[in-house]
Amino acid sequence: MADPPGTLRPWREGDALPPHVSDVWCREPGGPWRFQLMFDDSEGVFWRSRRCAAVTRPISELGTRDSKGIPFLASEVQLFYKAKMPRPRDEVDFAAAWPLLSAPQKTWLRQAIIAAYGPDNLWLTA
Repeated sequence: MADPPGTLRPWREGDALPPHVSDVWCREPGGPWRFQLMFDDSEGVFWRSRRCAAVTRPISELGTRDSKGIPFLASEVQLFYKAKMPRPRDEVDFAAAWPLLSAPQKTWLRQAIIAAYGPDNLWLTA
């Protein structure tokens, strides 16, 4: 788990997840990192961003499934996380994903970026 943030330490069997931990990285012992689990807050049936409490969404709309039934985070929500401090690979992801988003997805992403990161975020010019 990332505890403290930016530092990885083993999550031992029986350990409770500390309330301040929001990232758990997973791998076989000694193997390469396979995936990251990110925990966030909710209030009833709504997800609430830890980055900005004003950014919410029904939990039922946080993700979708691919053609094989594999669940994944909704693209606009992933882009919201990436918009805070975009790296070159995030810029590539944004350029590839933006044209594929529906009008409601684009609207949600714009509103979330403004609420969390301000109206001067470069991705708002898209």
